[in-house]
Amino acid sequence: MSAQEVTFSELSPGKVPTMVTPRASGVRLTEWAKANQDLIDDKLTSHGALLFRGFSVTEEDFSPIVNLMCKDPLEYVYRSTPRTQVSANVYTATEYPPHHSIPFHNEEAYTIDWPMRLVFYCALPAEQGGETPIADTVKVTSRIDPQIFEKCAKKKIMYVRNYGTGVDLSWQTVFQTDSKAGVEEFCRENKIEWEWKPDGCLKTWQVCQAVAEHPRTGQVIWFNQAHLFHVSSLDEKTRRAMLSIYKESELPRNTYYGDGSPIEPEVLEHIRAAFRAESVASPWQIHDVMLLDNMLVSHARNPFKGKRRVLAGMGEAWSSVRRSLATAV
Repeated sequence: MSAQEVTFSELSPGKVPTMVTPRASGVRLTEWAKANQDLIDDKLTSHGALLFRGFSVTEEDFSPIVNLMCKDPLEYVYRSTPRTQVSANVYTATEYPPHHSIPFHNEEAYTIDWPMRLVFYCALPAEQGGETPIADTVKVTSRIDPQIFEKCAKKKIMYVRNYGTGVDLSWQTVFQTDSKAGVEEFCRENKIEWEWKPDGCLKTWQVCQAVAEHPRTGQVIWFNQAHLFHVSSLDEKTRRAMLSIYKESELPRNTYYGDGSPIEPEVLEHIRAAFRAESVASPWQIHDVMLLDNMLVSHARNPFKGKRRVLAGMGEAWSSVRRSLATAV
């Protein structure tokens, strides 16, 4: 199957994603992707996000698509959100209540290791809302005040998490193990500090990058989840309730500069505004598949009504410390 069987077009002028549509009906995405992997690689690096629309795709096809498009699929370990595992490399999209939005983020930017690729599949669009907005992270980076950029790049970001409070994910879910020794081994390997509390609860803290260099393009990109993990990301009612229950040091999750000093509220709002300014939200259509370069493009989720089923997979591991991406150039 040749590249000429599809057309490439902009969904929104000058914005991500680039839409890929077949010229004829009945073209199976699994077969076309298998025959055109080099083209997909090139287009993804140059465009950041590809939306495959109008292809023949079933839910059963999605696992093979993840294998093809993500190359080395990854399991979702060191979790930050609730998901259900559908198959070995396929998960539901984050299962937060439908009336909540999920802020913009690059997947697993709160760690020193992350997937370079994400792929989504829409099995059932919501009756209303439920879009997965995306934003060009390079353009987001250009909107961030240089002084803020330099300060964060120098200080880095500290992520503090408290597990076992009954509010957020348990440590067993986050680390995908019931073994405390297994948790400690993971923490040692990933430069995470930890503390077991007398009641069996766990506290971790980790200093990670605020910016990162893309291994293929060489662009230095804003790459963290400071604004998402910070308590200020919660709506005012929830934030007040949380702070009335927990000391700041005991919140289920929060962020600081890498030296432990607080991040100024105006800095966090400035970051959120940069993402909002580059947001592109298009309604899902059934059987859509969207492939993202996880560094070049960030994503979010809008509130929705009715049933919604979006699946996700990720792969091609990259480490800011171990620099493990075998295909980097």
